[in-house]
Amino acid sequence: MSVGLLALLDDVAGLVKVAAASLDDVAGQAAKAGVKAAGAVIDDAAVTPRYVDGFSADRELPIVGKIALGSIKNKLIFLLPAALLLSAFVPWLITPLLMIGGAYLCYEGAEKVLQALFPHLAHDHEVQVEAAPPNPTALEESKIAGAIQTDFILSAEIMTIALAAIETGNIVNEAIILAVVGIGITIVVYGGVALIVKADDVGLWLATNGRTGGGRAFGRGLVTGMPVFMQILGVVGTAAMIWVGGGIVIHGLVSFGLTAPEHIVEAAAEWGQHALPAISGFAGWFMTALVDGIAGLALGAVLIPIAGYVIMPAWKAVSGLLPKRA
Repeated sequence: MSVGLLALLDDVAGLVKVAAASLDDVAGQAAKAGVKAAGAVIDDAAVTPRYVDGFSADRELPIVGKIALGSIKNKLIFLLPAALLLSAFVPWLITPLLMIGGAYLCYEGAEKVLQALFPHLAHDHEVQVEAAPPNPTALEESKIAGAIQTDFILSAEIMTIALAAIETGNIVNEAIILAVVGIGITIVVYGGVALIVKADDVGLWLATNGRTGGGRAFGRGLVTGMPVFMQILGVVGTAAMIWVGGGIVIHGLVSFGLTAPEHIVEAAAEWGQHALPAISGFAGWFMTALVDGIAGLALGAVLIPIAGYVIMPAWKAVSGLLPKRA
């Protein structure tokens, strides 16, 4: 019996070692996948704060919380199972779906540029696409829905990048790693967004209650600087949507044999690295983002009239044929 007990304990110890090694592997690959998706994380963080612009201070955190909850649902309920199924059964479909998402980002970003440059044209286009929400509550819900839709595209990119970085072929480990990456990235992004949107309130408290002159001056600086920072962040967020969307489409075209746009991006990055060798990494990234952004803006500009005069009228026509709810 003692020999049998020792053998059993040895087997249990072996299983514990295997489980520990598996957990270490999951943690390591989750960290690696999160690093790979860091670029998309930055884009996601830059895009989100503009959705709380114009709302009262007491609504900012609830709005961010609802968007964060929607982001978790996007990643865990929709994208994680979809990524595993697509990877297992129809991996060829991943690229076209990502390209559609990239085109949507280009369209939404180009709309913001149109609104900034030509407010009257943007207003006319928005009237054609959809009517403005009738009250503040509906406006808030509309903003949240729009943010979650945009997050879906960015989350799809994050989850796809993470999936590509996973080396294990075990579907259970893949699911765990994707879940860890999805939850961790959501906490980082929306925790950061919450800090950004409440920084002016913190500044006001410091300016009023600070115990030292330096603390009160810092608080006044936050109050004065945050509106400007939010405007800058809004511009960065719009630019991020455009260059990320353009990059997704350009990279996707390679799968269909259209390599010329990708070669142009690579040539631009190489030129930037040679032109500024002291900061070659940043220069290469900047030229890549610039070319992706130009392509994305051009694609978005083409999609704006298509959405206004073709897609939306067709959708309204189809919707009109559907049975009405009682």
